[in-house]
Amino acid sequence: MIIDFHTHTFPDRIAKATIEKLSECSGIAPHTDGTAAGLRRSMEEDGVDLSVILPVVTRPAQFEKVNKEAAKVCEKEDKLISFGGIHPDCSDIRQKMREIRALGLKGIKIHPAYQEVYMDDIRYLRILDAATQENLIISVHAGVDIGLPDPVYAAVEKILHAVRETKPEKLVLAHLGGWKEWDAVEELIAGENVYLDTAFLEDYISDEQLLRIIKKHGAEKILFGTDCPWSGQRESIERMEKLSLSGEEKQLIFAENARRLLGI
Repeated sequence: MIIDFHTHTFPDRIAKATIEKLSECSGIAPHTDGTAAGLRRSMEEDGVDLSVILPVVTRPAQFEKVNKEAAKVCEKEDKLISFGGIHPDCSDIRQKMREIRALGLKGIKIHPAYQEVYMDDIRYLRILDAATQENLIISVHAGVDIGLPDPVYAAVEKILHAVRETKPEKLVLAHLGGWKEWDAVEELIAGENVYLDTAFLEDYISDEQLLRIIKKHGAEKILFGTDCPWSGQRESIERMEKLSLSGEEKQLIFAENARRLLGI
């Protein structure tokens, strides 16, 4: 079984324009058309059994719409799970978390670069605390964002500060803990009580460093992810398969850790 813990889709009505805009901003050619149907086609072709969709709330006013759409995905799809989203400027964070939980969503996505808030800002600390109280998974973009590289709102040092302040129980740091900040991840984050996903690593990190971080952090806290449509699912699977990991470690990374975290 293979679970992709980090994917993105957009409503059909805006998918084309959104993908084109993000592709131009990042300089990356997408691997799908950005729709749920496009993701399902990729999964079928590349042997992925389940994908987790991570929506981003870029304005507080989007909260209700984004989360209702996420709930609809979970209701009608058997191979797609969508998290919810929240913006750090939303009011009554604890109530918002209860609403997300009531919709049946298993987690939330936050993105410091898109939301223009530093990861150790008190607003995010409140979100981490409230999400943990509601037993929600928290997926956060970590490190540099390729399309919005400066400033680095989710720098490793700020992530570490937030983790130690709030001690979240189900925090997933995307991009192996900090995109293009892997020296700091290896020194500061590896071994902390967080999960790391493997989304959008491409050729930006060597196999040697990737393997060192996995070994130091522990395969039981690594989640396979691609960032599809920005990485190909097949290519990401093939890279993980080639690493010098045991069959048991690969099974944990590809599926078992995600199944335990998602409760499925």
